[in-house]
Amino acid sequence: MGWAVFVAGAVLSWGAYGVLLYLGQVQLGNPLKALLCVGVAYFLIGVLLPVAGLGSQGALSHFDTGGLIKATMAGALGAAGAACIIYAFKAGGLPVYVMPLVFGGAPIVNVVLSMAIHPPKAAINPMLYVGFLLASIGAAMVLYFRPAA
Repeated sequence: MGWAVFVAGAVLSWGAYGVLLYLGQVQLGNPLKALLCVGVAYFLIGVLLPVAGLGSQGALSHFDTGGLIKATMAGALGAAGAACIIYAFKAGGLPVYVMPLVFGGAPIVNVVLSMAIHPPKAAINPMLYVGFLLASIGAAMVLYFRPAA
C-alpha cells in the first residue's frame, strides 16, 4: 500500500495545479510565460532529479528504444495537456470549470486507452459503463453546484 502515499501526493499536487497555474498566468499576463514556467519546473523536477538519481546509481546509459519513445511521448502528452489547460484559461475558462472537466474526463480516457492496449481477458462488467456515466455526472455536478466566487 506504499503506492497510496504517492497517489495522495499526485492528487494534492494536481488538485492545486490548475488554481495556481491560473493565478500565475493572470499575474504574468501571457499564457506563454506561464507555459515557460511549467517547462522550467518540469525541467528541474523531471530532468535534473532523475539525472542526479540515475547518475548516482550508474544507470545513465542503455535506454531501451521502445521505452524511451513511449516515455517521451507520455511527457509530450503531459506538456500538451498543460498547454491546453493554459489556453483554456486564456479563452475564459476558470479553474473551477476547467479542472473538474479535465479530471472527470481523463480517467475515462485512461480506462478506454488501457483497454485498447491491454484488451480485457473477460467480458467487460456493465458497471464500468455506469462508472463512466457517474464520472461524467460527477464532473457536471461539481461544476453546477460549485460555490459562487
